[in-house]
Amino acid sequence: MTTLTIGQAAPDFALTNAQGEARTLAAYSGKWLVFYFYPKDNTPGCTTEALDFTALVPEFTALNAVIVGVSPDSEKSHGRFIEKKELAIELLSDPDHQTAEAYGVWQLKKFMGKEYMGIVRSTFLIDPQGQVAAIWSKVKVKGHAQAVLETLQTQLSGN
Repeated sequence: MTTLTIGQAAPDFALTNAQGEARTLAAYSGKWLVFYFYPKDNTPGCTTEALDFTALVPEFTALNAVIVGVSPDSEKSHGRFIEKKELAIELLSDPDHQTAEAYGVWQLKKFMGKEYMGIVRSTFLIDPQGQVAAIWSKVKVKGHAQAVLETLQTQLSGN
């Protein structure tokens, strides 16, 4: 498991979106990237998080920022999730969880007495040069999208 730190270069990735289009870190170069990892499409917490980020897209766009969610779900699942919930964010498919591992969010989890490997809900704010600017680990969904927006505003106002 990698532990990323602020100021470090963000790990590159090669993932596909709901339309099957390839995306890499370089595709977002020159923009702020809100890169968030979530466990599963169409589950209550993940839906709330996606809707909260979607609601703030105009504010993020005005700050030259793009919001991208990542989960192990398939492109098809992402497409259904985006359509069903009218999401205005891009979702990338990480079926072999290589990107989640590179970002240190593929971890041992416990649920109802069972242990399994899965995504620990986390968000990375990556600056236009590809450096990690902020990290949120073990995210609580309520108020998270707003907190990310406020952190970005603080970064842009000169720290």
